[in-house]
Amino acid sequence: MQKQAIFQSKLLPYALVAPQLAIVLIFFYWPALQAVIQSFLLQDAFGLSTTFVWFDNYIELFRDPAYFESIVRTFFFSFAIAVSSLSFALLLAVMADKPLRGSMLYRTLLIWPYAVAPPVVGVLWIFMLHPSLGVLARYLRALGIDWNPLLDGDQAATLIILAAAWKQISYNFLFFLAGLQAIPKSVFEAAAIDGARPMRRFWTVTFPLLSPTIFFLLVVNIVYAFFDTFGIIDTMTRGGPGTSTVTLVYKVYSDGLLGGNLGSSAAQSAILMIMVIVLTGIQFRFVERKVTY
Repeated sequence: MQKQAIFQSKLLPYALVAPQLAIVLIFFYWPALQAVIQSFLLQDAFGLSTTFVWFDNYIELFRDPAYFESIVRTFFFSFAIAVSSLSFALLLAVMADKPLRGSMLYRTLLIWPYAVAPPVVGVLWIFMLHPSLGVLARYLRALGIDWNPLLDGDQAATLIILAAAWKQISYNFLFFLAGLQAIPKSVFEAAAIDGARPMRRFWTVTFPLLSPTIFFLLVVNIVYAFFDTFGIIDTMTRGGPGTSTVTLVYKVYSDGLLGGNLGSSAAQSAILMIMVIVLTGIQFRFVERKVTY
């Protein structure tokens, strides 16, 4: 029988939930509502007057080729970051799950990078791969690679993907390791007795049993790539060279704070929120079908 919590007062459950609800309302729903309202307004350059323009800000966005370029770039970044971070995290988790001497030390070191703030991650990778000062950049030039992300947009995009994926690997590693340790060892022993080799055991036993964890991390990584990469981009490239690393979330910032077009920036944030909600819904609708619980 399941035990149910019994409160002496009917108001106590609401009092316990109230602080969390207040935080969500003040710091999420209220700013989101303000952004939606602002997206229907046009403000002058000095912020002295506003005009209600209905959907003009949205129409202008969909007429802007640069906005569609940022959409494509954001989806590409999200796919590359999610796939690379999930793949490396799963590989590291499988290796760390083996009975090795000092495995606890390895696991601790692999978790540490998640504590690093995104702007700090950008600074670290700039120090390593700066075309003039970077340590790794010297080795790339020694190999004959003309490495200069300050001028080459593709190299700048690669640098952003590497830094953002490295930042997220620790988070994914933690969940993958917990998922692997939750799988009964008897399942692997039975597969080994049946003659399944390690690689076959991984794809037929481990991977299907990890599918709930993979699905959860897929959703989290997509949201991370859409929103939390702003600090890395702002620190490393500021959207450059040109607009080669301008994603949707960075365009919201550059058009609103730097460009002063608050109406367009608010419309972009509203569209971005809708895109993430729709994308998450699609994942739950179609990808979850392949999840084995």
